[in-house]
Amino acid sequence: MIAFLVKRLMHAVLVMFVISLLAFAIQDNLGDPIQQMVGQSVPESEREELRERFGLNDPFLVQYTRFAKNALQGDFGYSYFYREPALDVIARHLPATLELVFASTFIIVLFSVPIGVYSAIKPRSPISRFFMGISIIGISIPVFLTAIVLIQIFSIGLTITFFPEGTAWGSWLNSFFSTQGNMPSFGRGGGTVEMFGYWETNFASWNGLRNIVLPAVSLASIMLPLFIRLIRAEMMEVLQSDYVKYARAKGISMRRVYFVHALKNTMLPVITVGGVQIGTMVAYTILTETVFQWPGMGLMFLDAINRADIPLIITYLMIVGVIFVITNTLVDLIYGLVNPTVKLTGKPA
Repeated sequence: MIAFLVKRLMHAVLVMFVISLLAFAIQDNLGDPIQQMVGQSVPESEREELRERFGLNDPFLVQYTRFAKNALQGDFGYSYFYREPALDVIARHLPATLELVFASTFIIVLFSVPIGVYSAIKPRSPISRFFMGISIIGISIPVFLTAIVLIQIFSIGLTITFFPEGTAWGSWLNSFFSTQGNMPSFGRGGGTVEMFGYWETNFASWNGLRNIVLPAVSLASIMLPLFIRLIRAEMMEVLQSDYVKYARAKGISMRRVYFVHALKNTMLPVITVGGVQIGTMVAYTILTETVFQWPGMGLMFLDAINRADIPLIITYLMIVGVIFVITNTLVDLIYGLVNPTVKLTGKPA
């Protein structure tokens, strides 16, 4: 275990080095931060003075060495726009993104496991075919389109006039399939966000939960079809294995065969793929947060790009890299706990 953690730490250092190096390499293509800070009316002499003050005229290696030296001390620089430490800006937006990812993960687990298992046990049933068809559609639709459709149906409202209004049944069907549209779709809800210590959370009140529903469903729509199909495929393969056939031959109840013997082994590859994909959702929040104006790191990152806020961009990329490293490490640890035959050090059991 100690050797595994030391190895992961070395990988994390390498990942952070590569990310910071790439971020610094593209900073010249992100625009002029001084122009975004002062506007057009400031004379060139003052702009040049600001460039010297922020060290923007220094060679690339000088700028990178200065940043790396400060980053090792926990100083990632000051945001040009917010005029405060970039790490503080990230810390202020991080809770919103983490809560959105957590809510989406809960939705994915809640629906993908039972639907995937049922579709594997009864692959030819109409319900299974329906879910497989829906999953194909879900994979094909981009997240921003899903977000727009959810806003139209559940926030703005949708009026159906497919049936003739002249009859009572037509009016009733139209009203039955129409939606009122009372779900919030902008931001975290302002006053509905509760303080839990130093953490602003939407989970502490009913109104806060209502504000996170549509963004969470929209973000979950990316991974939910993938997880359903993955669990179904792995479950069907496990059900054809010899030890499952042997369990059936011993007369073990089918419920125990499905949910104890088969499901446990089905979840091993799902944990591996799922952990990586859930870590990827942190990056996928950019589109979701933009559509719903969710004040998380994704929306902040896009604003930072528009403002050429280089310290904030680099800090964001490094924080996302840290989240990926931590997620992958936790996935490997969980995999080792679920399957004791796997050695974390990579040596055969």
